[in-house]
Amino acid sequence: MYDKVVVIGSLNYDVCLKLERLPEEGETNFADSVEYCSGGKGANQAVQAAKLDLEVYMAGCIGEDASGEFLKKTVEGYGVRTDYLKKVPGNSGMSVAQSLYDGGIRASVVRGANDCVTRADIDALAPAIDAGTVVVFQLEIPMDTILYAIDLCREKGAYIILNGAPAAALPEESLRKLDLFIVNEVEASFYGNCRIDSVETATEQILKMSGRLGTDCIFTLGKAGSVVCRNMQTQMVPSRKVQAVESTGAGDSFIGGLCYGLVNEMDLFEACRFATCCSARTVCKTGGQPAMPTLDEVLEIYEGENG
Repeated sequence: MYDKVVVIGSLNYDVCLKLERLPEEGETNFADSVEYCSGGKGANQAVQAAKLDLEVYMAGCIGEDASGEFLKKTVEGYGVRTDYLKKVPGNSGMSVAQSLYDGGIRASVVRGANDCVTRADIDALAPAIDAGTVVVFQLEIPMDTILYAIDLCREKGAYIILNGAPAAALPEESLRKLDLFIVNEVEASFYGNCRIDSVETATEQILKMSGRLGTDCIFTLGKAGSVVCRNMQTQMVPSRKVQAVESTGAGDSFIGGLCYGLVNEMDLFEACRFATCCSARTVCKTGGQPAMPTLDEVLEIYEGENG
């Protein structure tokens, strides 16, 4: 049914600090190590899908700086097509993350070139989108561009996934045009205007959200797993029990895994189980994109689980 993935979103140059604890206000403390890598929710999701041997296009903007060239070469190295990646004046997007040994992470992001994705860029991308395309969005590029692109993708008959992160106000008219809306528990609490702190409240609220929007939804709940709502039927998909090293990119890895499931004609519940195996592999290593698994690495645990 689907034969390619188009990710429309952000690319960031990531600086990841590894440290025992966060500094207190007014305090300077030492990080134990630093890693520099390609990141941004859009690029991460594209890379995971490409590492699963899918045909993937990345659409977005990078700056005319060394970071931009690094980002382009890195995603291409993973097999992502960059035909629709545009270079603009100024700096590329950037993230500085503080990663703790317990797997927690805090990050600050500079939008940079990500703020330069326009409607004209979406028009230029239109030939790559058709009824055989899975299109993935996040909320790290301008909202006007995202809403315009959702309309174009709906007209083209593509399967539309929106990862509502970071949480931001969205018109329900646009949310109703989605095929799948994916958020974590914090974002789900924002969109549902209520606190979601358990599997029970997540199941209750996902039914309300999916019913209101007429859209399939997934709420990811960290170590607990995820709640999936498809055609008003829900399932809890538990997480894989692993020794987490770092959570960077785990949610993006999950979305790349979902794309694999959809392209390979899994139903949404099974695609979610496959995606859970992807994120489980990712948290066992450091570094975001480098930590994301290949198809063979995912199949090793997915087929073992289902064999």
